[in-house]
Amino acid sequence: MTAATVDDPIVIVGMGIEAPGGIDSLPQYWSALADGRELIGPFPRDREWPLAELFALGRREGWGTVRDAGGFLTAATEFDPLYFGITPREAVAMDPQQRVAMRVAWRALEHAGLNPGSVDGEAAGCWMGVSQMEYGPRAASVNEHNGYRATGAALGATAGRISHGLGLIGPSISVDTACASSLTAVHQAASAIRAGECDWALAGGVCVMGSPGAFYEFSKNNALASDGHCRSYAADATGTLWGEGAGVVVLERESRARALGHRIYGRLLGSRVNHNGKGAPLAVPSATAQQRLIRDTLAAAAIAPDLIGLIEGHGTGTPVGDPLELQALASTYGTPDRTEGARLGSVKSNGGHAQAAAGLLGLIKVLLCGANGAIAPSLYADEPTEDMDWGSTSLRLATELEEWAAIDGVRYGAVSSFGVAGTNAHAIVGMPVLEDDTDE
Repeated sequence: MTAATVDDPIVIVGMGIEAPGGIDSLPQYWSALADGRELIGPFPRDREWPLAELFALGRREGWGTVRDAGGFLTAATEFDPLYFGITPREAVAMDPQQRVAMRVAWRALEHAGLNPGSVDGEAAGCWMGVSQMEYGPRAASVNEHNGYRATGAALGATAGRISHGLGLIGPSISVDTACASSLTAVHQAASAIRAGECDWALAGGVCVMGSPGAFYEFSKNNALASDGHCRSYAADATGTLWGEGAGVVVLERESRARALGHRIYGRLLGSRVNHNGKGAPLAVPSATAQQRLIRDTLAAAAIAPDLIGLIEGHGTGTPVGDPLELQALASTYGTPDRTEGARLGSVKSNGGHAQAAAGLLGLIKVLLCGANGAIAPSLYADEPTEDMDWGSTSLRLATELEEWAAIDGVRYGAVSSFGVAGTNAHAIVGMPVLEDDTDE
């Protein structure tokens, strides 16, 4: 194994996606983004959730309304275990996040031109962002899943299933930094390749809600969108809306990609992870920490902030989080004297907040925008929040599909993710103009 160098950066050569609205391919995802479609739908009726109680929470004193809306995966309960060498009995006991992660990783390899059946024994790593979603019965009970609960419920098995199923022998690590998990996974995977710990890696995140617990929690905190829409950075935003999804990218050194003839969708120019530190309550974001993170990432990428054309923000639609994030972005990317400011948006406005997978859904959005030479719109951006003085910054919300001009043959984008436990992640990618811009 050879370590990556400054002259041999980490590149992204493949992507896999699963998103709300029945999306399981990159062309479907790009079409939804380019058309500005909302992918929100009603709660699933096949998960045995207590929906009557859930929708009545708003009648309790001090609780917020829960609408019959979210960004749910339509195929979350579907899985072909024999295809992946797993018995049906074991598959039922597996957290659906493991199942979805396995098939999306498979798609990412195929998109990179790799045969998933031929990587057995390769020194490749796997990093997957994932959080506990309360799937299945309690482990300390007698039930039909006993014997498979240890692996079926373990967060570590999310990455472990992928490595085991493919036969990868490099590091295999599940990462939980809450909503920053998937970008943290990409950062750690890239660092491992640079250090020579593995030749290439799969990195991503997954979120499938095994219970509606997140809706209960945010109902009690009065932080859910009261109208069932996630209005990132909008004046009429009332809170976030939970969603699901999965995204995986294939990472390797650029020299390896070129030697093997792999298509390069983006160079990971820089990524960093930090924490808010002490001060405000644990779940409250910190504009100061976000500013520090962005500046550190720009320094690692060795580029000027005014090269960034698209920022995929966190954009949860909460009245606390969005203004603090905008403050950090304006102080780092929003130079007032820029001739053409960066466009800002969030895929959460399309499909809700996919939690541990949110950063990867955003990263893949940026990569597809780069591949297609166009910036996709962010929904509900026509009336931006009044908590930002838009006249004092060059940042502008992306309100429509617009051409994205390259700078010396490269389009530069940035992605942010912030976790409820105080972890923040940021990444900067440079996307070379492809010979035939495509969303394949």
